[in-house]
Amino acid sequence: MVQIRRTLAIIIILVTVASIPQMKAQKYYTAIELGISGGGSQYFGDLNENYGFKTPHAYGGAYLRKRMNMYIALKGVVSYTNIGYNDKYNSALYNKTRNLNFSSQIFEGAFQAEFNFFGFVTGDPYHRFTPYLTGGIGAFYYSPYTEYNGQKYSLQPLGTEGQNVKEYSSRKYSNIAACFPLGIGIKYWVTGGVNITVEIADRLTTTDHMDDVSSTYVGIDKFKKNPIGAALQDRSPEVNQGSSLGIAGKQRGNTASMDQYMVAEISVSFNFTSYRCPSADRNDDQLRIR
Repeated sequence: MVQIRRTLAIIIILVTVASIPQMKAQKYYTAIELGISGGGSQYFGDLNENYGFKTPHAYGGAYLRKRMNMYIALKGVVSYTNIGYNDKYNSALYNKTRNLNFSSQIFEGAFQAEFNFFGFVTGDPYHRFTPYLTGGIGAFYYSPYTEYNGQKYSLQPLGTEGQNVKEYSSRKYSNIAACFPLGIGIKYWVTGGVNITVEIADRLTTTDHMDDVSSTYVGIDKFKKNPIGAALQDRSPEVNQGSSLGIAGKQRGNTASMDQYMVAEISVSFNFTSYRCPSADRNDDQLRIR
């Protein structure tokens, strides 16, 4: 009797184990997934021309991704980060003496395309990992500011590049600019409808004013009615024993290239379960069995 019970128990266990793949095969996942991401960002531009990584800031975002097929996906992203830099981190004596610094919040919205090296389908053990390339277009809001005598000042309204003076009005800039994410990443299906993605993407931009530094000094005489602007357009006297770099026409920034920022992130995304089975008469990469 004991032996019969043991035999029945073994049979039940074997049947249960054997049926697991069949039970799993009844679940499918849609081509749409929601994700959240976190990581870090770094600014590059007139104050960080040598691509230093001395001022990383936290980055966070959320996205909606749709797999078009096994090799192409489209993604809409919203994200937030801070950027900033300080001339004290530069090794060049001129830049150190320039003594400028800034910080800015970045609110970004972008659309990206992803091109997988290998076929990737959530829930398919044969297509669960791939490196990929990504590129896209977006827009972001920024507003550079600095601190002076314990107070925070937004730099754009102060016209530190002379843009509030009539003869330099062409230097005016907007707080909104376009960006072009370009990078690489890897995707991995973990379990169920859960995927993990690691991505590094540089944001090329259409502005040279993320740091409020771009062209040349316009001279302190242009700030007679703007004492705070006069102090912040040329901060070299603070570290140069009162001597000033800010002679009209002298280099303040570099107009040869636009500013940019890089983002490194890890994200977790979730595909929804679908009750729709793949059609046998079409190559349906949108839905695969788990």
